[in-house]
Amino acid sequence: MHIVLLESLGVPQEVLAACARPLVEAGHTFHAYAREDDPQTQIARARDADVLMIANMPLCGEVISACPNLKFIDVAFTGVDHVDLEAARAKGIRVSNAAGYSTQAVAELAVCLMLSLLRNVPQVDERCRNGRDKSGLVGTELGGKTVGLIGVGAIGARTANLCRAFGCKVLGYKRHVRGDEPSFVEFVPLDELLARSDIVSLHCPLNDETRGIVSADVLARMKPTALLLNTARGALVDEAALADALNAGRLAGAGLDVLAQEPPQPGHPLLTAKNCLITPHIAWSSREARLRLIDTVAANLRAYLAGCPVNVVS
Repeated sequence: MHIVLLESLGVPQEVLAACARPLVEAGHTFHAYAREDDPQTQIARARDADVLMIANMPLCGEVISACPNLKFIDVAFTGVDHVDLEAARAKGIRVSNAAGYSTQAVAELAVCLMLSLLRNVPQVDERCRNGRDKSGLVGTELGGKTVGLIGVGAIGARTANLCRAFGCKVLGYKRHVRGDEPSFVEFVPLDELLARSDIVSLHCPLNDETRGIVSADVLARMKPTALLLNTARGALVDEAALADALNAGRLAGAGLDVLAQEPPQPGHPLLTAKNCLITPHIAWSSREARLRLIDTVAANLRAYLAGCPVNVVS
């Protein structure tokens, strides 16, 4: 098998080498490249591959179709909306993801954003650096707040547990309640969740049903004192509508780790919106999560080579 890693996984070289060594010893070839989003460059690197490994780099149908030997795509990421799954299915190519590796990391950043917004951390940091005090910026506590989770899968459930530890009431909304969700989460219709929540946090996948789920109408149904958090996918949110709501005072704040386009272009309305805290898609990227990630994608590859693929999404 010719195995090609098309982008860095952000782990030390010795860790990557240790994962590649048994593959080479078993007679496979392994090549690793730095990320390049240009499809023609990807095709030149991947053309002869039997297996492609990527993280969150877009992989379009043009590239997939140009790889006649390709049989397996090993995605070092939870979401796979950046992979043309239809093109993969058309060629009978299996696709596996790395579900679970970043559950703790993402949940912790969601809570971090909640605390930072509630306690005005960016604003008081700026004041302190400029020799000023906290006047007018006394924050509020997370304890006692009602947190509404849109999406209660693994990450949403972990976020629910962390919020409960702070003393929050937790509401949940999801299309299908399976019964294995935390028992303390009260599942309610979306309209009720929006009306009751002090903090609304997004933890749902991006698909045709959820794209733009946080519209201007949804934002209007939230409390004007509420916060919106998004550590899932940028395209879940109508970003122009969110900027308008923040600037008009119809929403108290937003904490975003994801945007529809990353990095954002100059002039993006959320970059200058009031009380909007933005991080550059770092929720998944703790040291511990990166090590779990490489372990997961290596296990996915071993399972595929053994004829029993796991974590298959397509």
